[in-house]
Amino acid sequence: MISYIFFILLLASALWCAIQISITDFRCRIIPDAYLFPLMLLGLVLISFFNYPIGIQDAVIGATFGYGLAAIVGFIFDHLIRRHDANAIAPIGMGDIKLIGIGGMWLGTTGLAITLVIACITGATWGRLRNEKYIPFAPFFVCGGILSLIAMTFLL
Repeated sequence: MISYIFFILLLASALWCAIQISITDFRCRIIPDAYLFPLMLLGLVLISFFNYPIGIQDAVIGATFGYGLAAIVGFIFDHLIRRHDANAIAPIGMGDIKLIGIGGMWLGTTGLAITLVIACITGATWGRLRNEKYIPFAPFFVCGGILSLIAMTFLL
């Protein structure tokens, strides 16, 4: 009984961190480490000590794959954009890269793939409808991650 209450408190804390990340990215276009690191630690505790939908091996592979993929894509885009305009802002920041890595840890490889598809489609649609040049990625990634976690828990 106490472990269920502790599990729910950890999930609620993680949800609070994710909402704060989304709000901060939406308003200021920055993802602070003050919310990323607690989210990572909460994920590590949940994966290690509770009956979580993914195992530790998939969490490590997902985190490594997510961080590596996001870093490679971010640095390629940064290089291509700065080659044409030296004062341009990088399209993918380090906060986004760390968030994708943490998302890979929380969701594993399958959940990360689902989350990235949902986040990219909804973010691109939102940016196209609002004619935005810069799109905050964290709110769409968090929503996609929550949907992916629900799908993995109940459907897969």
